[in-house]
Amino acid sequence: TMGNWLVNHWFSAAVLAAWLGINIFLFTYYFLFFDRDERYFYTRAILGSALAWARASAKCLNFNSMLILLPVCRNLLSFLRGTCSCCRRTLRKQLDHNLTFHKLVAYALALFTAVHTIAHLFNLERYNQSQQATDSSLPAVLSKMHLQGSKWLNPIHSNQTTVEYVAFTTIPGLTGIIITLALILMVTSSTEFIRRNYFEVFWYTHHLFIFYFVGLVIHGIAGLVRGQTEKSMEEVHPHRCAHCVTDKDECCRRDCCKDPEFGSIPAESWKWVLAPVLLYIFERMLRVWRARQKVVVTKVVMHPSRVLELQMHKKGFHMEVGQYIFVNCPAISLLEWHPFTLTSAPEEEFFSIHIRAAGDWTERLIDTFQQQKPEMPRIEVDGPFGTASEDVFQYEVAMLVGAGIGVTPFASILKSIWYKFQHADQTLKTKKIYFYWLCRDTGAFAWFNDLLASLEQKMAESGKADFLTYRLFLTGWNNSIANNVALRFDNATDTVTGLRHKTIFGRPMWNNEFGLVAAAHPRSVVGVFLCGPGALAKNLQKACHQHSSLDPRKVKFYFNKENF
Repeated sequence: TMGNWLVNHWFSAAVLAAWLGINIFLFTYYFLFFDRDERYFYTRAILGSALAWARASAKCLNFNSMLILLPVCRNLLSFLRGTCSCCRRTLRKQLDHNLTFHKLVAYALALFTAVHTIAHLFNLERYNQSQQATDSSLPAVLSKMHLQGSKWLNPIHSNQTTVEYVAFTTIPGLTGIIITLALILMVTSSTEFIRRNYFEVFWYTHHLFIFYFVGLVIHGIAGLVRGQTEKSMEEVHPHRCAHCVTDKDECCRRDCCKDPEFGSIPAESWKWVLAPVLLYIFERMLRVWRARQKVVVTKVVMHPSRVLELQMHKKGFHMEVGQYIFVNCPAISLLEWHPFTLTSAPEEEFFSIHIRAAGDWTERLIDTFQQQKPEMPRIEVDGPFGTASEDVFQYEVAMLVGAGIGVTPFASILKSIWYKFQHADQTLKTKKIYFYWLCRDTGAFAWFNDLLASLEQKMAESGKADFLTYRLFLTGWNNSIANNVALRFDNATDTVTGLRHKTIFGRPMWNNEFGLVAAAHPRSVVGVFLCGPGALAKNLQKACHQHSSLDPRKVKFYFNKENF
């Protein structure tokens, strides 16, 4: 299994190893630098090793802050996916891990923020103790130097100053608190539960990233942590003169009369984050410009199980199968944008989405369109953006797995196949499609039935009845449905859906399903595409690894998941 995982994920492992390697290198290099460099000899006399912990974690924070915005530049990812269309499938697949990488970098930011904050709390306490000390120890003497000028070492200049006072009144203290609070709120509101059930909370708190980056850029400007200046190093090098700081009379004969002088470490966070922030600003401007282009809602269909279908038209809109758009309805909220997979095919003259009631915003949108008003509510659209499903036609064999409303990207794919058959498209590489749909209630099958029924008929007419094999799984049912099915078991069509393929009650046995596909296509590359929950993704990923052969001439399963 480990061998299969490495074969399928070598590039992901390489990217992860490079990212981890750079973090480890930056932390180790700067930890040793600040722990040993002579410019910080006197700083270490007061702070000890907490100086190195604070500075090394700061470098890693800068590096990860540079990366955090890149995975959410959706236009950049779509552009890369387009330019990578001739690249190997393995390279293109990495773009689908954008949100996984975004989360990974966010967790690293949280870790390094914790290290940085704890180290600086120790630093502030030691600065305070050194300032209040009345003995002639080196930290105490250093803390009393140059208090009137700008060449001081200890930022706490009086005995009355507390650690809390420094934290809440200085630029580094105040921005540090703002950055940390913003990060805590963003991380805690990004949990799966909040994103699924309270998307608005997630959406609004995530915009605290603006405060995070503004705070980060100005955090180091005041330069509270200091080192000895180059000029002072030449005059009174610590190797030669350190012991003289506490014993002036003894040392004036050896050119060590002068007190060491200190200067701030230049702020450099802006150098790390400037390029990605500018790129992200351009990305948002592009989104705003595209969203302002007029969208005409040409048809509204209300399906069973409170599923709303919107068919729309927008000048210059071009899509590929399985892509998604962001939708905004100003009548509900000016700022909220929600992602929806396109259910139309590129060959159709309109583009469509299906919206299930799942949260406040979707409930209000469905209610708005159900109210028979003379004027249709205005809709703004941003996109389309590319996802894993675009690659479905790159595989000879494809397994499509949809759970509930997660069937939407496959509506686009199956419609597109239908059009390709109609026009006898010779470029169609795909020879076989297996489609699995898992649903909790029978009503959810209703809106998709017509498409499957027409596909069944079309495939049969064109002599390709075996091209599409679909299996519908009803995961929730009651006794009346079960009895009804038992009574009509011998009917040619299914009782629940009216289709030729019978509905299966319960969940799929994935090992059996993968085993059958592997046996039917022993030398094929099989693309497995999922739009559904994380638990199902883990099961399918595991099955892909187990059933892929290490022999390059035999069957391989490649897992792909929809990510918003």
